[in-house]
Amino acid sequence: MDQPQHPYDTVVAAFALTRVPRDLLACEIWLLCAILCIYVPFLNESFFRILFGIPLVLFIPGYALIAALFPAARDLDGIERVALSFGLSIAIVPLTGLVLNYTPWGIRLDPIIISLSLITIFLCLLAQYRRAQVPEEERFFVPFQEIQNAIETEFFPREGSSRTDRILSIILLVAIVAAIATTVFVIVVPKEGEKFTEFFILGEKQKAADYPTRLVTGMNSSLFIGIGNHEYRPVNYTVETYFMKMTFDEKTNTSTLHAMDRIDRFPVQVAHNETTVMPCTIMPAATGDYNRLEFLLFNEIVPDDGITGTERINQSYRDLHLWVSVRSP
Repeated sequence: MDQPQHPYDTVVAAFALTRVPRDLLACEIWLLCAILCIYVPFLNESFFRILFGIPLVLFIPGYALIAALFPAARDLDGIERVALSFGLSIAIVPLTGLVLNYTPWGIRLDPIIISLSLITIFLCLLAQYRRAQVPEEERFFVPFQEIQNAIETEFFPREGSSRTDRILSIILLVAIVAAIATTVFVIVVPKEGEKFTEFFILGEKQKAADYPTRLVTGMNSSLFIGIGNHEYRPVNYTVETYFMKMTFDEKTNTSTLHAMDRIDRFPVQVAHNETTVMPCTIMPAATGDYNRLEFLLFNEIVPDDGITGTERINQSYRDLHLWVSVRSP
């Protein structure tokens, strides 16, 4: 009497009956290449990072999901699979980011790459298993050999073509390759845009709220200073913080600076297209009738210490301030 087969044995048998489909294998190899281009020191600064990263985000997860949902060739034709692959990838990636936003890891590079890799590998394995359940003659497959033969027949026919036709076919093929290469180059090496630097301050919880505006002498108050470099080059910035006393004349609609005392000055080096967020501690030593906390950002050009007051503020690259009150304990 035959014993019932364990479900695990069924899965193993299903995988044993089929080789890894070449389209799914291509997705897994592409995923591996994308990960290498993201983390390998030399590759992560080249255009290969964008070249392999864009399909990983916009196509491969959706293609693996479509392959898992529709394992038979009759389910969808090739154009429908390609179109749905783009659409579902655009849905999968934002949903993954939304889920990560509510986890301790947050929306950062490493959690996103790990999540997309696990999702893609799981969907590829699921697609392979589901195809194994379909009779071999009904399984979907990408006809790589037929595509190659069709290209060779179209552009390099062996019989019935003149020398002129072959030359024209070669010119057409070179033009197509050049057009594709130009498109890829434009995507992965975008034109240099506007140069600017982001300069911002955040509250104690790294949110744009809950700023320390009520300060107490002798007590620390915390906030964060952020610098985003979009200058298309690494920049050595200098940050200066000041306590200031200012008055406003409603009749003349002008402000007058009476005192400007430096709290701190420190250099910050930021690479292009990177953002640095640094903690900053503010502790007033005396009340001094201070009512304004000033943050000045300088690039490589830092004026002499003899330049103070509004002139120093005007010479800064970026400036921010908070209106505060300082009191004794």
